[in-house]
Amino acid sequence: QLQLVESGGGLMQPGGSLRLSCAASGVTLHYYGVGWFRQAPGKEREGVSCISFSGERTNYADSVKGRFTISRDNAKNTVYLQMNSLKREDTAEYYCAAVPWEGGLDPAAYDYWGQGTQVTVSS
Repeated sequence: QLQLVESGGGLMQPGGSLRLSCAASGVTLHYYGVGWFRQAPGKEREGVSCISFSGERTNYADSVKGRFTISRDNAKNTVYLQMNSLKREDTAEYYCAAVPWEGGLDPAAYDYWGQGTQVTVSS
């Protein structure tokens, strides 16, 4: 079975950068689309970014376009989310998820989820 583990979260000042990693085990990730999602206290879970199995197609929420970049390295069985120009509004628990082929930004499309990693943006 596919298992996902997120890492790279932490505390960062506004304007700073973090890179999140989503490492897969159990099954090779190259047949799966992967998405990043986030959920802040009192708010609904929202799609942040997603990438197709080949890495040729990506999508971003309007709130992060121009600041975040999703990428994947299938040889390392890992997907990344580079977060630049961080804002306080980016504070949330971040999750990666996977589904065969690709799933878009709707959380309901995904079958496998990681445990989450906390990102806090504060001065």
